[in-house]
Amino acid sequence: MQADGPRACRFGRRWYLNNESWHPSVPPFGEMKCILCWCVSGETHCQRQECPPATCASPARRDNPCCAKCRPSDAPPDAREKVHDARAEAWSH
Repeated sequence: MQADGPRACRFGRRWYLNNESWHPSVPPFGEMKCILCWCVSGETHCQRQECPPATCASPARRDNPCCAKCRPSDAPPDAREKVHDARAEAWSH
């Protein structure tokens, strides 16, 4: 038996249409903004945002909370940049 069209995907308690994309929500962490999922003919695919490796000792996440970047050497340190994104780390383990 053939379906009339592309199938939707179920992720958690929600249904997503074919070719629809979303950031998954994982209790108790909430929405995982560094991960993107999408539906392809009834199959869910998810991928973490790929980031180039940081080449410094203390990378910052100011411009992009998913990827660490080196700040200019003349920039003052910002304590907020040193906060670790525990939600993304927990998803990857």
